[in-house]
Amino acid sequence: MCGILALIKASASDTSVAADLHEASFMLQHRGQDAVGIATCASGGKIYQVKGNGLVSEVFNDNGSRVNQLPGYALKHFLDFEAHRHINTESDSELMLNIFASELNETGKARVNDKDIVEALQRMYMRCVGGWACVAMLAGYGLIGFRDPYAIRPLIMGSRPSNNGKGTDYMLASESRKCQIALKQLGFKDFKDILPGQAIIIKKGFTPVAYQIQEPKRYAVDIFEFCYFAPSPVSVRSIKLDKSVLNACFSQARPDSIIDGISVNVSRKKLADKIKRVLTPEEISDIDVIIPIPETSVTSAPCVAAVLKKKFVQGFVKNRYVFRTFIMPGQTQRKQGVKRKLNAMDEEFAGKNVLLIDDSIVRGTTAREIVAMAREAGAKKVYFASCAPPVTHAHIYGIDLASPNELVAHDHGQDRALDEIARYIGADRVIFQDLEDLKAACSEAVVSKSAPYEPRDFEVGVFCGDYVTPVDEGYFQHLEEVRGETRKMKVIEKARIAVANGSVDQEEVDIAAKGAKVTSNGEVVPADAQVNGDNKRRRRSREESSPPKDRMDISLHNYRDFPAS
Repeated sequence: MCGILALIKASASDTSVAADLHEASFMLQHRGQDAVGIATCASGGKIYQVKGNGLVSEVFNDNGSRVNQLPGYALKHFLDFEAHRHINTESDSELMLNIFASELNETGKARVNDKDIVEALQRMYMRCVGGWACVAMLAGYGLIGFRDPYAIRPLIMGSRPSNNGKGTDYMLASESRKCQIALKQLGFKDFKDILPGQAIIIKKGFTPVAYQIQEPKRYAVDIFEFCYFAPSPVSVRSIKLDKSVLNACFSQARPDSIIDGISVNVSRKKLADKIKRVLTPEEISDIDVIIPIPETSVTSAPCVAAVLKKKFVQGFVKNRYVFRTFIMPGQTQRKQGVKRKLNAMDEEFAGKNVLLIDDSIVRGTTAREIVAMAREAGAKKVYFASCAPPVTHAHIYGIDLASPNELVAHDHGQDRALDEIARYIGADRVIFQDLEDLKAACSEAVVSKSAPYEPRDFEVGVFCGDYVTPVDEGYFQHLEEVRGETRKMKVIEKARIAVANGSVDQEEVDIAAKGAKVTSNGEVVPADAQVNGDNKRRRRSREESSPPKDRMDISLHNYRDFPAS
């Protein structure tokens, strides 16, 4: 569950809770596109919900009409064998919810108080290790929000006067920068970051009370928040090459761009210094224009242009109706999504050597398609710069980023990796932000009055494999096996459809006829496939492309003869 919201109104008769949550959920859509839901508590403690797979506009209908139906608008072993609770999904959110509910149940009370909640959370924290930011609604009681003792995931609270002027409404959200905008639009202010290991309990009709559930272990905010999930709010169309503009690029931070007291823009702006250090004078001279990949790199790109004394242009037009592609469920969908999302303007590329700036390179799918677009638009040379360091390891704190085997920078030597990545995405050269530079930039961006104490560390495991929390031996292998099992049935079904359509390769024939199995690294292979002593098959070189598949003879083809893939 990547994005969370919670709202409690001062007045029990106020019926706009669902409407406010519906409005704010649009501002969290970039954190996840697979599903969304809203639950409200009516009089008598009865809970109602609307949820489904898809975007906010799809699940609630474009005008939010489904929200009108809601009142308010008019660790598996422990759970199975000790708590005796049934788990329906693989969601870590469901696990944590059931552990918390089980600990609450230990009180033996029909009605709990703050002390019961705090003690239940303390016992839950002793069982759970990792990163989380959670909100929960206790029917007839109020809201609670709590954060892991490392502060890996963000959580913020805001307040506003109630509609009738009697009392105060409170809202909790999982991302400061975007949700400050959402909360501000709804009239909230006085934002406060929930601290590491802290819980906020908001009883109906009372002011929030903070409890320290577990002593802070580190203040290690996930640095990926500043690289990727916090989109740049600045749209620069032109820039003058003078000192005042350059200083503005590096020093100004909008007040709505804060996570745990850190400006989300500075890490991207510091990329300019890095690029100037790693490019040779000849390469700098060779570059004609700097072009950002909309929209998350529009802060970095003009700063790079200013430092390199190069022209800054908007060379891509973004389709605002296509959302983030890295969280789309499959590689094919991601490729199609990139093409739908961006369109290159030929006049900005034709006959030029371009430096493209993007927020990160994960699988390389987006970068590869973008470079191809630039070349199709007439670019002579394409340099590609990432505002983030190479993503080399799995993200294990709530972002299902990718399997390590899917990461374009995974498990390669540093020098060879850059050349290989450049060849894979089709660029003449690839430039990455340095991890130490990124950490220093974020440390320097602390806004002194916005946090009770400065974060001294960051969670950077996705870039180097050094995670802030203990990781059990065998966890990553288990993670890959779980992912593989999840994909296996889809792979088998896809192979059967391919066979029925007559467009198939030998591996798909084997899977359709004999089934599939999952290797220790999570790869789905034919059931009778041979693997080596490491239980790994040879991975196809990144430079190799899939050969054209056999096609059926020309004929009348009714797609309804076959099940949808």
